[in-house]
Amino acid sequence: MKHCVVIGGGVVGLATAWALLERGHAVSLVEREVGVGLGASHANGGQLSYRYVSPLADEGVPLKALRWLLDADGPLRFKPEFSRHQWGWLMAFLRACRGPVNRQMTARLLALGAYSQASFAQLQHSAGLELAHLRSPGKLVVYRKPAEFRRVAARLLPQADGVEHALSHEECVALEPALADSQADLAGGIFTAGEAVADCYLLCVSLAQRLRSHANFRGFVHAQALGLRQGAGRVQALLSTQGEIAGDEFVLAAGLHSRELGRSAGLRLPIYPLKGYSLTAPIAAQHRPPEISVTDFEKKVLYARIGEQMRVAAMVDLVGEDPRIAPARIASLRRHVQATFPNSADYSQASEWAGLRPATPSGAPILGATPLRNLWLNVGHGALGFTFSFGTANILAELISGRASPIALDGLELRK
Repeated sequence: MKHCVVIGGGVVGLATAWALLERGHAVSLVEREVGVGLGASHANGGQLSYRYVSPLADEGVPLKALRWLLDADGPLRFKPEFSRHQWGWLMAFLRACRGPVNRQMTARLLALGAYSQASFAQLQHSAGLELAHLRSPGKLVVYRKPAEFRRVAARLLPQADGVEHALSHEECVALEPALADSQADLAGGIFTAGEAVADCYLLCVSLAQRLRSHANFRGFVHAQALGLRQGAGRVQALLSTQGEIAGDEFVLAAGLHSRELGRSAGLRLPIYPLKGYSLTAPIAAQHRPPEISVTDFEKKVLYARIGEQMRVAAMVDLVGEDPRIAPARIASLRRHVQATFPNSADYSQASEWAGLRPATPSGAPILGATPLRNLWLNVGHGALGFTFSFGTANILAELISGRASPIALDGLELRK
């Protein structure tokens, strides 16, 4: 039995801790916040999008980005920094904005998504999780521009497997009647059956409770991780505000904070925060929320009913490590939902949230080994942390247990 120290109490860290426990390892989990799931996991979009995984870096994005920056309600904001890391990340992102690169990465992420979906089902069974707000209504991605819709719909034809369907505007409204309230002139949509929604924060809380009852769990450590003390090609201990924490294996799963911790071990992790926002509003009897999970492709806004609440999430702000809620961005989000699903919830009672999603330029997480023999990475999931966390947790637990990854890791490992 190895003693594994997992750093990070979001959904990625919690899922990794469980996967390691189930393989017979002892686990301690270090989290700096007062509870679990209070970072990027707290009020994210709630969508488990196993098949809608195409990374942001695509051949048309640089030109679109210029238009978005000029649009007050556009999905992108950019604040230049005197930071080599920011500009290095942007240059790498632009290099990834090529069609062949995007298609190759999408194929890799589709494989990871499928594996993560199976891993989530396995986790629910092994942990005995009862998730009241978990539903699988499918996902509808709606398109406003006919040319964009035709381009995406054409890609479905060679691989039609009955899971994804291209729908006209009228068919979209028939499938999701709440779209009849929308002011948007939609060209059509792509519906994917089986995609799910859930409350990521509540899942984190439930999983933390199950961890506490596991025989191999050594407990939560409420501490700020400060760095990694290394020697002889290994991590000797995690330095923290609670002193040194020793272990046999160490896992970085601390979201954006992993970048700083990796630097203390000589690693340069290509992670940058993509700031996102969300509104969570109560649903009453008189409201008509969408039952299907909906994504507005052009506006980059996600709509998901989670229990008796409506979750609206959006934005990709490159503004550094600024966790503050920008009133202008929240106002923009309110305008989006009022134009698309005005009768879906009581937005006068909505709670507001902003979070920093740790993203790589390619859109793929970074998994696996590092030059230090007992330091492992499960970082850089970006906006798909909830979707990928269960799969990446199992992959990492297999590697730490001395076994091969269950899927190919091409493009997902740290570049040495």
